[in-house]
Amino acid sequence: MDKDFLKKTAIFRGMKDSELDAALSALKSSENDFSKDEVILYAGSTTNMMGLVLEGSVRIESNDMWGNRTILSHVGKGQVFAETYAMAKDEPMLVDAVANEKCKILMLRIGSPGSCSQDPSPWRLKLTTNILDVFMRKNLMLAGRSFHTSPKNIRGRVMAYLNSVSLQNGSDEFDIPFDRQQLADYLNVERTALSKELG
Repeated sequence: MDKDFLKKTAIFRGMKDSELDAALSALKSSENDFSKDEVILYAGSTTNMMGLVLEGSVRIESNDMWGNRTILSHVGKGQVFAETYAMAKDEPMLVDAVANEKCKILMLRIGSPGSCSQDPSPWRLKLTTNILDVFMRKNLMLAGRSFHTSPKNIRGRVMAYLNSVSLQNGSDEFDIPFDRQQLADYLNVERTALSKELG
């Protein structure tokens, strides 16, 4: 396991090697490989595990009973997912976490906020602080998605999304993490209508 990489991730930022070792052991970490489009965590299930993307990427999606998919977010290398469900005991997941491509995931048994506060270990304090930072950033990201899907027409949604990605990258040239179908699912529009608008 690449400790230097782990120490640069938002979840383990600021930890020394000894603290990282203690954290990985206490969190019962395990590496898992997933194929493209393989479901990592299912909607309707409960979990006490969160995932850290070591390689590849993951998409968080909602699938209704009629087969309609909405992509809520893209989780890239070094980012985490399912941390809220891992900490909210017995709360059924409302989304699927799906491998967007072949990926390697570090699964971590994070525990409830109460169990975190009872452990005085230095690594636990750093982990808790880092998780709060992750929560804050996820909240901002979800708020951003509401801006992307609030315009009434497709052009407005596309422009809102591209504008925010441009601002985040500080450039008018950037790559987006979605293919055309995934972008349509993220913006909650039909792919053919999106293709026509992009054309």
